[in-house]
Amino acid sequence: MTRDERRVVSPWNIANVLTVLRLVLVPFFVVCLFLPGTGWRLAALALFGVASITDHLDGELARRYGLITDFGKIADPIADKALTGAALVSLSILGELPWWVTIVIVGRELGITLLRLLLIRHAVIPASYGGKVKTVLQIAAIVLYILPVDIDPLRWTVMGAALVVTVGTGADYVIRAIKLRKVARQARGE
Repeated sequence: MTRDERRVVSPWNIANVLTVLRLVLVPFFVVCLFLPGTGWRLAALALFGVASITDHLDGELARRYGLITDFGKIADPIADKALTGAALVSLSILGELPWWVTIVIVGRELGITLLRLLLIRHAVIPASYGGKVKTVLQIAAIVLYILPVDIDPLRWTVMGAALVVTVGTGADYVIRAIKLRKVARQARGE
């Protein structure tokens, strides 16, 4: 590809706008979650739903229309972690989700994010299918916890599945990172 054929992608594109929108929605979601009454709980659910949809949509648009930017590569995972982390911490503060669940999931997410930052100069490990399943299960579990109805067995089951996949994909990511680091060292002749 020649220099003239390369297209400069502005960070001000629809994919990045959706990512920023997700970040902006997080505090409004949290406030609605803490306000009393079914109406506020449903408002929190709606905000969480819209924010979760932008998570899928921004990546899809970026890939389909070539809108991938350095800003998006950094902001998208931050927005994802902010949304799920805020939801889990809020539900634990409200006494609706055990703290140990929040600590395991948030700890895994922070650990993998830190690992990604450490590896970024060597290579980017693409999201695995398991990572996509993890995200869907976490969102589904959080939605079930936000719903203002008593469906505990279903909540526990989906959150349990989310926990298992979260820990499993975290371990898989660490293994892939170790292999990548080893290959990078071998390429440098270390």
